[in-house]
Amino acid sequence: MALPSTVQKLIKQWSRLPGVGEKTARRMVFFLLRQGDEDIKDFGESVLALSGNIRHCSVCGAITDCDPCSVCSDPLRDKKKICVVESEEDCVAMEQSGIFSGVYHVLGGRMSPLDEEEIPEESLERLKERIENGDVEEVILATSPRIEGDITAYSVQESLRGLNVKISRLAYGLPVGGSIGFADRVTLHMAMEARKEMKSNI
Repeated sequence: MALPSTVQKLIKQWSRLPGVGEKTARRMVFFLLRQGDEDIKDFGESVLALSGNIRHCSVCGAITDCDPCSVCSDPLRDKKKICVVESEEDCVAMEQSGIFSGVYHVLGGRMSPLDEEEIPEESLERLKERIENGDVEEVILATSPRIEGDITAYSVQESLRGLNVKISRLAYGLPVGGSIGFADRVTLHMAMEARKEMKSNI
């Protein structure tokens, strides 16, 4: 049985999403078809709003519906600390964790020679401008704990060479509640390298 062209087109578009194959896309489309007209309309309007209302912050590069974004325009954020992340998703994850009170810089890419990926040059230039024109004391590199993240961190560090700013990177190691017996060699190595001196309470 041939599906209507509209349904086929939507399945094709949905299957382009990361981690979504054709069968999953087909299930999603048929689920949507079982919903009421109002629900389908709301869904479509939400998708269309992405192109009309969502943009990248001109300061940090994060996705936002206002420019500058709510973090960059917040007077209570510590503008002296910039957390550099690879993607908008990483920025959201850091913000939802509630562990950082500074501001962000989204690179919008990573260094991956095998995948022929590079950090956009304009993003690095914008980061340098923020450091040179602001009162930035520390740049925290929050890149992924894998080889691409290492290369990306070193590339950012190299691009900031000569600037009067402290550059640090997130430490990686054993997860809270985890067991040493189940940790892999790389995790144990990171935990050992990132060890800290214990202070005596006596």
